[in-house]
Amino acid sequence: MIKTIIIDDERLARNELRKILTDYPDIEIIDEAVNAEDAFEKIEVHQPQLIFLDIQMPGEKTGFDLLAMLDYSPKVIFTTAYNEFAIKAFEYNALDYLLKPIESARVLEAIQKAKKSISQDVYQAANKLGLGSQVFVKDGERCWFVKLDEVRLFESVGNYAKVFFGNNKPLILKSLNALEERLDGNIFFRANRKHIINLQKIDNIDTLYNGGLRVKLQGGNEEIEISRRQAVKFRDNMSL
Repeated sequence: MIKTIIIDDERLARNELRKILTDYPDIEIIDEAVNAEDAFEKIEVHQPQLIFLDIQMPGEKTGFDLLAMLDYSPKVIFTTAYNEFAIKAFEYNALDYLLKPIESARVLEAIQKAKKSISQDVYQAANKLGLGSQVFVKDGERCWFVKLDEVRLFESVGNYAKVFFGNNKPLILKSLNALEERLDGNIFFRANRKHIINLQKIDNIDTLYNGGLRVKLQGGNEEIEISRRQAVKFRDNMSL
């Protein structure tokens, strides 16, 4: 079952989508939300695999703002009455972009994409890359074979990720979410929405006023903030 949350301020729109999704027994609608703040709390609690997300909702925050707030990133299918947001939607690694009124045939296409993407994640999770793994990195004309124990940091740059090792910072066509699925979580930790750090490359740690942490990494002196939510996980993982 694919745990799913519908996020839309219009009750009729939520009901219509819910009705269409009854044709897909492997889609489990575990909750609904009416705005970004409501959705943020419910995503934090339920950790859904998939969300159907409206872009323009009441309040100050849009669907894009919601995604920027999250450390945990579910698969996203945007639902909106406006087609001018399409390009920006795919900058957020959206699986699909459904225009209202939503057509059943388009939902079928979106669900198929979701199933394929989630299946790939499951496969990759079973084939984690550890410190002894060696990966091929290509950026333009330059190429490297890099052992992951040399990598101290991955940084999100849109649909790309910057890989930090030695004095090198090449870009690879891989999202941070995809990298997180492949990397051994005991070694590589998702510090925030934009960064994955190598725990063995931490030089020192400072506590921040908001409950988060700031770590300094060996080799490049980068300082990375661990978000408040992720700081709780970090302390749990690193404590005796």
